[in-house]
Amino acid sequence: MVERRIYAARLDDAHWLSDQTRHLYFRVPEIDRFDFIAGQFVSMQAPHHDGKTVTRAYSIASAPRPDNTFDVCLNRVDGGFFSNLLCDLELGRDVKFHGPHGHFVMREPPRDSLLIGTGTGIAPLRGMLEWLFADPSRYEGRRFWLIYGTRHEKDIYYQEQFEQYAREHPQEFQYIITISRPKETWTGRKGYVQDRIREVLADYPDQGRGHMDTYICGLKDMVVGTRQMLIEEFGWDKKTVMFERFD
Repeated sequence: MVERRIYAARLDDAHWLSDQTRHLYFRVPEIDRFDFIAGQFVSMQAPHHDGKTVTRAYSIASAPRPDNTFDVCLNRVDGGFFSNLLCDLELGRDVKFHGPHGHFVMREPPRDSLLIGTGTGIAPLRGMLEWLFADPSRYEGRRFWLIYGTRHEKDIYYQEQFEQYAREHPQEFQYIITISRPKETWTGRKGYVQDRIREVLADYPDQGRGHMDTYICGLKDMVVGTRQMLIEEFGWDKKTVMFERFD
């Protein structure tokens, strides 16, 4: 059995996406290039006060770069050891990790696709979209929809970036936000991601759905419910519905 190599990720930069959600920009000083596939995750490790090592998986929130950096975003969880450690991590400090891991990656060549995320489930989808729009051969002649759902407007992450993609690639990309608990001042779409999926597919030719893929990431109930809807209600092949879920 090959022993996993443990790296040190150094926090180079960070900012808050909301009052409880932080975006972290890591560098791996001991290597020149950190190779991964957009959508994969890393497993971070830290010693707990009881002497045990705690390991938590975090999706990479960026596309591969020609260097040794990667991004992560996460929510602060009350009483969560690792989420508080990372949310309070100071610039220049290290955290141990191994990876990359995971098979939640885009098929190549990409096909018309729905990307569906809620909350910090947007992280691997952001990486996929950065990868897509870095090379015209990956997106030209295809259509992609990012359907993002959250309870509150304050938790719409990376909105400016995705709106820019939509402006620059109007034929290929549509960005759809839906809020389940909006304020009265919210004028956008309301409800759940499943409602928005039905709207998109209502305008998409039935005969073409066999040539589409879906990538879903978020809390377990959303992922399970959305996957079940696509398979049972719309007749999608299970192999075309990729997902990553967390509790």
